Amino acid sequence: MSQGFEEFVVRRGPALQRLARGLVRDPADAADVVEEVLARALLGWRRIGDGADPVVQVDRMLVRESAARRRRRVRGRRPPAAATVPPGAGNGPDDRDALLAAVRALPPAQRAAVALRHLDGLSDERIAAVLGTTPAAVRADADRGLAALRARVPSPS
Repeated sequence: MSQGFEEFVVRRGPALQRLARGLVRDPADAADVVEEVLARALLGWRRIGDGADPVVQVDRMLVRESAARRRRRVRGRRPPAAATVPPGAGNGPDDRDALLAAVRALPPAQRAAVALRHLDGLSDERIAAVLGTTPAAVRADADRGLAALRARVPSPS
């Protein structure tokens, strides 16, 4: 295994897991997506590691793989019902799971923008690089996604 790749996985692995949990419905599937992406990244590490920004390239791979899995899974099935959060939700583990479920119920572009911005802490410019779009499109998708989440998730009072 390449030394640079090992360092990358140690440094970036937890963030990749968080991002995958925001993009993929099932925790086991999220772990599988990360594993698949890291396996492909290892195979192409010479190209990725020598590139301008390996973080952006691997994040892009993760977003694309999660979307591809969703497409493969959804073929032939109806989309899931919109997630709702029970009134009076606080900040406990159940509330976090409900919020993640609401994020995963967003359309793919909004889900990716919200997850990359709020779960991974990336700037609009970095998200645009990951998604292959413009910062303006990222802002629009993130704003629409947050508006949808606010409508579904009651604010704690």
